Amino acid sequence: MFASVIFTTYNHPRWLEKTLWGFSVQSYRDFEIIVADDGSGQETRNVVESMKSKIDIPIQHLWQADDGFQKCRILNKAVVASRGEYLIFTDGDCIPHPDFVKNHVELAAENTLLSGGYFKLPLEVSRALGKQDIVNGNCTRPGWLLKHGVAFTPKIAKLFSHPVIGAILDALTITRATWNGHSSSTWKKHILAVNGFDERMQYGGQDREFGERLMNMGIKARQVRYRCSCVHLDHGRGYAGPESIARNRSIRRHTRENRITRTEFGIDSSPADPTGSS
Repeated sequence: MFASVIFTTYNHPRWLEKTLWGFSVQSYRDFEIIVADDGSGQETRNVVESMKSKIDIPIQHLWQADDGFQKCRILNKAVVASRGEYLIFTDGDCIPHPDFVKNHVELAAENTLLSGGYFKLPLEVSRALGKQDIVNGNCTRPGWLLKHGVAFTPKIAKLFSHPVIGAILDALTITRATWNGHSSSTWKKHILAVNGFDERMQYGGQDREFGERLMNMGIKARQVRYRCSCVHLDHGRGYAGPESIARNRSIRRHTRENRITRTEFGIDSSPADPTGSS
């Protein structure tokens, strides 16, 4: 099955390059990468063009002008441009486990979304990771990370990504399966059915709202946080603001209370079905 891996980026070229090296050594090879660029400068473009010649996975670079935090808008453009029937979403500051794509594809099921996990690295370790640490898989090995400045926490077990142990831990976890921007996937046809991401939403809960519409449509959320994981590189979030978070909470509340399945502010901006499907 051909898949599309989609992730956003904004003026973090060093983190983007590390993410792309992570996807260059995936055990599953039948996929494309779509870099959904929310207004980055020339340095990011240079990184993408350079990496296109260094790795053998096809890369699309979709760019839109900087208009503040508009992740949902560029994600919708990426969905439309994607060539895969199955879409895997992560972030441009997340280095995937070598089996990240393989596990998402192998665990894919009809009428299901997969809810993966991440392990956050401290800033000093994020900065220190080099190409070799990534392509040889060390940066997602718990033992190696513990020897290189990462403090122990039970959450590091998410990086084992073992099919049997991971399945047991996923079954035992009390964390609810939700759509997570760092590691989630489903079929493209489902994303089109809910009209993609709500472009009114900026930072704060926009991924969760999208997942809630999928689940309102009857899509089952499956917990795979111990099997589909990545390491999250640390950085600041200057785009986070109380106004957008409050607005997004209001939209999410409306989605939940009214069992909304299709946004009128997504890929197709035409009005929703008046029969009540939304």
